[in-house]
Amino acid sequence: MSKRKLLVPSSRDALNEMKARISGADHPSDAKFEAAREVGVPLQKGYNGHLSSAENGKVGGQLGGRMVQELIKMAKEKIDHS
Repeated sequence: MSKRKLLVPSSRDALNEMKARISGADHPSDAKFEAAREVGVPLQKGYNGHLSSAENGKVGGQLGGRMVQELIKMAKEKIDHS
């Protein structure tokens, strides 16, 4: 799990739940492995020094991109119902 500082720290649990939901994982910590599987990157638990920056970027981009899309969708729905 990323230790980046969130603008709204209390949102961490909700973001982790979203990460698991959009990746189809049972637990947020498994989300990156599901994303890696989808893009064909051999990510394993533990050390992954054999992976290239491009492969790591594919995993992060897949997961992060889908999270951003979901957040935009949620914002649009909120605007439409205001």
